[in-house]
Amino acid sequence: MTVTTPDSPIKHQIPSYLDPNNIGPYEIFLEQVERVTPYLGHLTKWVETLKRPKRILVVDIPVHLDDGTVAHFEGYRVQHNTSRGPAKGGVRFHQDVTLSEVMALSAWMTIKNAAVNLPYGGGKGGIRIDPRNYSQSELERITRRYTSEIGLIIGPEKDIPAPDVNTGPQTMAWMMDTYSMNVGRTATGVVTGKPISLGGSLGRSDATGRGVFVTGAEAMKKLGMPMEGARIAVQGFGNVGEAAARIFHGAGAKIVAIQDVTGTIVSEKGIDPAKALAHLKATGKITGLEGTEEITRDEFWSVDCDVMVPAALEKQITLANAGQIRAKLIVEGANGPTIPAADDLLAEKGITVVPDVLANAGGVTVSYFEWVQDFSSFFWTEEEINNRLDRIMQDAFRSLWDVKEQHGVTLRTAVYIVSCTRVLEARALRGLYP
Repeated sequence: MTVTTPDSPIKHQIPSYLDPNNIGPYEIFLEQVERVTPYLGHLTKWVETLKRPKRILVVDIPVHLDDGTVAHFEGYRVQHNTSRGPAKGGVRFHQDVTLSEVMALSAWMTIKNAAVNLPYGGGKGGIRIDPRNYSQSELERITRRYTSEIGLIIGPEKDIPAPDVNTGPQTMAWMMDTYSMNVGRTATGVVTGKPISLGGSLGRSDATGRGVFVTGAEAMKKLGMPMEGARIAVQGFGNVGEAAARIFHGAGAKIVAIQDVTGTIVSEKGIDPAKALAHLKATGKITGLEGTEEITRDEFWSVDCDVMVPAALEKQITLANAGQIRAKLIVEGANGPTIPAADDLLAEKGITVVPDVLANAGGVTVSYFEWVQDFSSFFWTEEEINNRLDRIMQDAFRSLWDVKEQHGVTLRTAVYIVSCTRVLEARALRGLYP
């Protein structure tokens, strides 16, 4: 099948055996690289660097469960690129984790870090596990064994893991402690997203959602969309989606729809994210909140809104639902939520997309702040953290918007032009050894 991108007249080939609605995560990344290659000039000779992860580690994780049996789990750590600095990226615990997914997530981290000009390459990790089925002590043993297995390739100046889906500060504390015990010293900088008492940074928990808001607000200004009363639909109500909804709400926008794994709710009058979170904690589901109606999962995509924030998992916006979207602006809080073919359709409809590799870079930016603070043992206030984050995200958005306007491309392509150029320039300058 031949796809003509909205960015240029150049035609890009998708192999005929790939279903454009069902391509794997890493194939999505490869297609994104393919689309930007014509803009790379003399650096094109190095483009294979982006298509091939530097290092892939697949590990077996055997642990004793609480009932005395031994269970085995499959874990991954992928370092996609380290041309600009140590690998950086989260670790997720999820029953659907695959190597293709972790490879793609590590590659998107390479692009993301370069987009906001952080001195990092891209990395990612994961364990194929449904953490809801295991006790806290079992999850601790699984985390520690996983850390020991990948310990030979991680480190404060080699590869720095962080939280992702179903992991958080406690997971990072276990990882830091395990690594520290193995190297014989306390190494706070080996992970970020740690508890504050172990060298974590203020502002980290809201950082990704805050970055979604900041880039979304900048895009709204460019599009002439007022914040006051803007209708926001949020998919995913975890760390990213909840924070983004709360900050948009606090700025005067109206949350008209929320979807999570338990269901979908809408309200034309607006949903208070704080009440939604309290209801979710009390009942275990988002549905049933007073003043809201429940709709089907598929109906979420056709909600009448100004801004849509997909903040769940990858491959959510496909050809099957992209045509239903009524938003003027999409701000991607999740990693890889839009497949390339759907991206084309959104562009044809005139919908602006702030891509994941820019919109959700707030988390890794504050992770960078944490890493720097750990090295110096000097910590900043939350106000300082938020001000630095806002400035970096605003500056990155504005410069990338200028590239978009200069080339007449989508914002996603503009981000890839800048990020791929930065990575490949580093690769070219460093040369090959030996």
